[in-house]
Amino acid sequence: MIEIPVDLPSEIVPFSWLLGVWEGEGRIVTGKDEAGNPIEVTFRQRASFSHDGGAHLNYRSELSLVADADEALPQVFTSESGYWRLARPHDDGDIGPGILPATAPATITDADAVEKLRDEDGTFPIEVVLAHPTGVAEIYYGKARGPRIDLATDFVARTPNAKEHSASTRMYGFVEGDLLWVWDIAAQGQPLASHASARLSRVD
Repeated sequence: MIEIPVDLPSEIVPFSWLLGVWEGEGRIVTGKDEAGNPIEVTFRQRASFSHDGGAHLNYRSELSLVADADEALPQVFTSESGYWRLARPHDDGDIGPGILPATAPATITDADAVEKLRDEDGTFPIEVVLAHPTGVAEIYYGKARGPRIDLATDFVARTPNAKEHSASTRMYGFVEGDLLWVWDIAAQGQPLASHASARLSRVD
């Protein structure tokens, strides 16, 4: 069952089921063996979705590899952070560019205004910006339909020394009280393929 907190900013209600702190395990595909079968490694993940009163969710994720008994691995393997929001044109009621303040009242202030953003197929368009400590930033566009979100990169930016990474898709779903996600990437000259997946339980 999805419980939506009261007094949320209207624009984050369509994906407010993500709110909270989630922990669990997942698998990374790190390559293929001599027989062509995928090589997988287990990881632990802690992900948090929060809001600060703005029209977006704040996101932070940290992953650590699950070590064998005789193997020492770093506590934090990698991380990512960013923002999730409804995809809509921004106007004088929004801040920016930069930190310039809004110059007019907000235009999306209640559920009726949010409902007008729903597409003909019944989904809400969303956009996600994620940054990685490896010198990669991803801009995703996608759809939120109830307890499922599908995303695909519109653009992947890399610093000059970052490893090649050209595209990603992600899917998030709320299943039996848990957060399930899968992530496919096109990187290092390879086409889009399975990269990682996890099942997380809400802990806070």
